[in-house]
Amino acid sequence: MADNFLERHYEDYEAKKEAWLRRKKHLSSTKPRQIHRPEDESL
Repeated sequence: MADNFLERHYEDYEAKKEAWLRRKKHLSSTKPRQIHRPEDESL
C-alpha cells in the first residue's frame, strides 16, 4: 500500500467532517408545521 494511506484518508475525513459541521451550524432549525383545522370537523 502507499505511504501515508491511512493518514491521508483520515485527513480527508476530518475535512469533510469540518465542512459538514459548518453547514449544519448555519442551517436554521425547522419547526414542524401546525395544521390549521376548522373547529367543526364535519365540514
